[in-house]
Amino acid sequence: MSFTPAASFTTRPQLTGTFGMAASTHPTATAVAQAVLERGGNAFDAACAGGFTLHLAEPHLNGPGGDLVGLFQPADAAGPTVLMGQGPAPAGADIAHFRREGLDLVPGAGGLAAAIPGAVDAWLLLLRDHGTWEIADVLAYAIGYARDGHPIVPTAAATIERVVDLFTEHWPTSADLWLIDGRAPRTGEMHRNLAYAAVLERLIDAGSPADTREGRIDAARREWSTGIVAQAASAFLRTPHRHSSGTDHAAVMTEADFATFSAGYEEPLSATFRGRTVFKAGSWTQGPVLLEALRILEPLPDERFDVATAAGAHTVLETLKLVLADRDAHFGDGADLDWLFAEDTLSVRRADLGDGASATWRPATRDGAASWQPPLRHPGTEMTAGTGEPTVAKTGETRGDTCHIDVVDRWGNIVAVTPSGGWLQSSPTIPELGFCLGTRLQMCWLDEASPAALTPGRRPRTTLSPTFIHDGTTTIAMGTPGGDQQDQWQLPMVLRMIVGGYTAQQAIDAPTLHTLGMVESFWPRTWSPPAAVVEDRLGDEEIAELTQRGHDVTRAGDWALGRLSAVGRDADRGVMWAAANPRGMQGYAAGR
Repeated sequence: MSFTPAASFTTRPQLTGTFGMAASTHPTATAVAQAVLERGGNAFDAACAGGFTLHLAEPHLNGPGGDLVGLFQPADAAGPTVLMGQGPAPAGADIAHFRREGLDLVPGAGGLAAAIPGAVDAWLLLLRDHGTWEIADVLAYAIGYARDGHPIVPTAAATIERVVDLFTEHWPTSADLWLIDGRAPRTGEMHRNLAYAAVLERLIDAGSPADTREGRIDAARREWSTGIVAQAASAFLRTPHRHSSGTDHAAVMTEADFATFSAGYEEPLSATFRGRTVFKAGSWTQGPVLLEALRILEPLPDERFDVATAAGAHTVLETLKLVLADRDAHFGDGADLDWLFAEDTLSVRRADLGDGASATWRPATRDGAASWQPPLRHPGTEMTAGTGEPTVAKTGETRGDTCHIDVVDRWGNIVAVTPSGGWLQSSPTIPELGFCLGTRLQMCWLDEASPAALTPGRRPRTTLSPTFIHDGTTTIAMGTPGGDQQDQWQLPMVLRMIVGGYTAQQAIDAPTLHTLGMVESFWPRTWSPPAAVVEDRLGDEEIAELTQRGHDVTRAGDWALGRLSAVGRDADRGVMWAAANPRGMQGYAAGR
């Protein structure tokens, strides 16, 4: 049996060219990135300009008070580097404090759940070390949209509509920024953010006395970490305010916390699959689950993981359950994961793949020792099949929450970044800044035994997870929003490209799926072991067989799952390409 061939029709062409390519989750960010390339900027200039634009184009999915994970490779480098933009827990964010506040989980909304913001410093670090443009030129696009306005997208309007009561009753500064005469904005209405424009202009002004481009960017970074942002955020959130727990708490973030953090670079983890090398960020992300899944599937016959068939979909779902259980039991900042990739461990995991759907939580064990087990809480309400856009309750908590951008240029530089956090519904808007802080600490456990325990100075185990693939002289950069689904949606795409021979656009368009049989990273952190979510285009017969195998299948619709995008470069041919997601009608690629 051969791998199911790709469909001859795609929703859009896979772009090819020799000049430069950009792809992202929003057409404005893609247009900005391509505009930078057209004006002589490189991929890093373009990604930074597009990244700051995403704060205005998709404010319900990321913000300046959030975080990011990136992978990038300069033209003269042999391999990629991780861009680390994930801030740690503040000094006052320890388990004892949360317990004293009467909490058994870190809330999903509210300033107490904020990690130190890392996204802005990471973008500026990348610009300083690998870009070529001045900070004023890079930020000009975002400043323009903040001052002149950007149209509200449908999902942002829907998000704000869901939290109108929260804003009006408990977060009046958010109501001031996002509501119009007490109502949510309608799709297409222009939204301006003069406070955020002023913050960006203040960063530029801070660097104006410096003699060099690098000095001007470093001055802007210092202003961010020690100036008005640190001062206003820590002072404002000191006042108790409503959290997703239904109770009021003060944040613990201080000016000193801001000053202690700097974004940085790290070596990626990697694994081989069918002659290719796949790169991910480390154990402080969920990225290694993709590597482990590929290593488990490596020796199996191709048809065993052909997601277009019921047998292949079943194998992929069961593999995802295993590796996500390993994530929940073993991943965390500083955790050693080498043993998970030992062949002895992989063989045991491979043998765990049965013919029926598993309804148990089964992490790998090391040297026979029991693994740490999170609370296995079943959801109290029906699960909602989502698209990677946030499912937002009236209390502000969110599932799924992210943007993504990829850029490659004519010199051979290539970058993929997944920015997130600081969503407009995360915590109250800080009026002087025009944005709020994120809630990434909700991914930490209030249990000292957990490898992802809440610990001052340690990073939460984030869901952000871009991917690089090296295939001979070809380099691919890709990623998607989607919280716990990010690597779940990337796995079928990678399998289809590497094993099925699909183009990136064919692989993005093809129907996909994910499991809910993992402990959610987002509050209230529930677990639905037999649940699987599939796109209807998988087929009635295949869905029926999955049900017969014991999967509790939710049909998500024909075009509902994933917001994948990718760019690539074939050095031998001197050709670049880009592909973007049609679902949600926001993903876009551009290039020539």
